Amino acid sequence: MVTFFIAVVLLIGGYLIYSRVSEKVFAIDNRKTPAIVNPDGVDITPLPKWKAFLIELLNIAGTGPIFGAISGALFGPIVFIWIVFGCILGGAVHDYFSGMISSRNNGKSIVKLAGKYTGKAIEIIMRIVGVALLVLVTAVFVVSPSTLLETLTNGGVKAWIWMIIILIYFFVSTIVPIDKVIGKIYPIFGVILITMAVAVIVGVMVQSNSYPMLELIGNLRDFSSENGSLPWWPFMMTTVACGAVSGFHATQSPMIAKCIKSEKEGRQVFYGAMVAEGIIALIWAAAAMAYFKVNTTDGWGELNSLGGNSSSVNEIAKGVLGPVGTVLAIVGVVICPITSGDTALRSCRLIIGEWVKLDQTKIKNRLILTAPLFAAVIGISLWNFLSPTNFNILWRWFAWSNQALAAISLWVATGYLYDTKKSRFISLFTAIPAIFMTAVVATYLLAEPKLALGRFIPYFVSVIVGISITLVISGFYVFKLITKKNDHLLDQNNLIDKQ
Repeated sequence: MVTFFIAVVLLIGGYLIYSRVSEKVFAIDNRKTPAIVNPDGVDITPLPKWKAFLIELLNIAGTGPIFGAISGALFGPIVFIWIVFGCILGGAVHDYFSGMISSRNNGKSIVKLAGKYTGKAIEIIMRIVGVALLVLVTAVFVVSPSTLLETLTNGGVKAWIWMIIILIYFFVSTIVPIDKVIGKIYPIFGVILITMAVAVIVGVMVQSNSYPMLELIGNLRDFSSENGSLPWWPFMMTTVACGAVSGFHATQSPMIAKCIKSEKEGRQVFYGAMVAEGIIALIWAAAAMAYFKVNTTDGWGELNSLGGNSSSVNEIAKGVLGPVGTVLAIVGVVICPITSGDTALRSCRLIIGEWVKLDQTKIKNRLILTAPLFAAVIGISLWNFLSPTNFNILWRWFAWSNQALAAISLWVATGYLYDTKKSRFISLFTAIPAIFMTAVVATYLLAEPKLALGRFIPYFVSVIVGISITLVISGFYVFKLITKKNDHLLDQNNLIDKQ
């Protein structure tokens, strides 16, 4: 248990210390936020800080910090290192800057921010990747609860029926004002998500004789590679995204940036929600390692065969907490994906609405934007049900596009700091995690054996080429950092960014 508690303390300490560093780098002030200056009663509306925090947590969480963390347990206790330092230095910084830069720009999406701070070419890439990711996320978060609910009803109510019910909710939630549905039910679901995680870890600790937690000391190795599966680099970083670093969050933070009432709330809402998600991911990774005993060949094989999905969640919760755990698992695994799917679709509507410059205060326009997105989600969901293997394909595409968006979002934050600070070297604060995530994505796309070139080229070649690509990109940034002299000062609007 020592490793687990040290990791929790580090995450809390990261929030108490590094969130304030992030706030200082961003340099908050007393300017009014979009919710105060420009409320529209639909997407831009003031919310209490506690409610904004819980909505942000549910927006970014879904089943990501549960499914991803359980799959991450296959790498062994080294996953604790990624969750802790990835969250503090990368993920929470990523979420904070995505939200706060959006607040400074009247709640603009990460796509528009990309165009402003990194150029139109990146904006086009972000629009394609962002919309594709959000449609994939919505489809993933329709499929997983639908299949679980079919299982729980012993096939009495088919998955496609549950899918229709969930999609109807998605459609309504996407077009109505944010405070009418999301603002009312998300805080309740947020409490359920936290309660489920706490109950599971308490159950594991109480039964530590049966489910001993693994310590990092003595287990500092790659369990996945040892068992003939994918190595930790870069696959641990794409497997455990939510809870460490996740590009999906960059699409969600601007949504809540429209609802905070002061820039001072950003640290608690954006950085704080990400650290809370990190702790939830830590809990599920620790519980999975303990319950399945992944330090044994049989235990690792059992978890690997189940995968990080509703089946393994149900197994852990039922084994650790009995009937109560089963209920918690059901509620959590059904609710969590639904509460990320609806906001994913909503965020997609906002991004496209910005692009085509369509006034979204009118419900007719919201319907026009939502309908084609809805059709795409239905099509992908139906395709998924055609074969059990299709979900794995869907998840792999989600995994790489998610982390690609994370890398780009961190570069957007870097561009913001480069353009708006007196010292361009302050931009290293976000550039360093941006470089790291660029290396993750570049290597993943080359090494993944079922998605890209990994089936044709050796792993070590993928790593060398991936790192080389990253060095070229980061070299361009360093060159600009050293050689350019105050070119950002030519545009005072970019420098000040006042409302």
